Amino acid sequence: MYGKAFAPEYQGALTTLSVNSSLSDVLAAGTRELRAAERSGRHGEAARSGLAVAEAHRRLGQVADADRAWKASYRAARAAGDTAAMAWALWSGGTLARQRGAFPLARRLLGLAAELGERGGDVVVRGYSLAGLAETGRIQGDYEAVRRLHEQLLAEARRRGEARHTVWALEGIAQIHRNTGAYDTAFALFEEAAEIAAGADDRRGHAWALRGLADIVSVRDGDVERALGLLSEAETTCRAMHLSSALAYNHKMRGNVLYRACRWAEARDLYEQALAEFRAMSEPRGAALARLGLVKSLARLGRDHTETTAELASLATELERIGLKHAREMVTRAQEEFASAAEVTR
Repeated sequence: MYGKAFAPEYQGALTTLSVNSSLSDVLAAGTRELRAAERSGRHGEAARSGLAVAEAHRRLGQVADADRAWKASYRAARAAGDTAAMAWALWSGGTLARQRGAFPLARRLLGLAAELGERGGDVVVRGYSLAGLAETGRIQGDYEAVRRLHEQLLAEARRRGEARHTVWALEGIAQIHRNTGAYDTAFALFEEAAEIAAGADDRRGHAWALRGLADIVSVRDGDVERALGLLSEAETTCRAMHLSSALAYNHKMRGNVLYRACRWAEARDLYEQALAEFRAMSEPRGAALARLGLVKSLARLGRDHTETTAELASLATELERIGLKHAREMVTRAQEEFASAAEVTR
């Protein structure tokens, strides 16, 4: 039903790269082709090579370089009069904006990318851009607003037999179910995503699916060792492909698993590691979630209640500013939890 996963963002001279190519290899090849295209004045090829460079920088957490690269790709595409290439550059910029927590900008760029993709006759970039809009809403916690779009994109991906996009949509819908307490449904969807990704040799998608399964196994079943095993398997892929963001989220999830198991000192160490990783790549959502886990772990380890209260209040303000509804609700629950604990100890 599904073919091998492919990476449509690797275009022009870079189509030989696969979805599983390490990001360092993508960056090296993309930079080499970009320089050659610039020297020969081939704007279209510069746009396509520049897109791969932008995406490699983004996934490596090199935010400033990624920002420069997608804008340069857009300028080259515009000079070439290539509407579809302009759409791909805007998609990359919108995805970067979401990663940085600039959600209004992300929606604007991704919306423009979808429009240009349709105008340029590129159904793939249109689909990727709509998926980006759906993911932006999901990350912010606007589940009802984007659930239908996720399901629409899943149906389209299944119809075309696009494994990578099917896996993405399944994981997004699974995350919505997980965050609303429907653990069994979420598990089944993550499991299907993992199976499709494995069959299509989509190692990145498979790693994210394993992370989702580990979360459910931990929170629903309390099976710590199985959850840690799934995360270790995913981490091997993240390291092999240099997936900086995915690796940081893996470490944060490992902290979650250990925290739920009351192994608070170990959880603290993982949250500290993840927080440093997220800050290094300027990823505010991941940093906020790691920081929340760290605050809770330190509280369990005996930190002064006044300090815990102050940091949770600061984190709540930060999440309000960023616009992360679900994460803000998590902070509220933590505030209630530790306020109750303080009352008990008085």
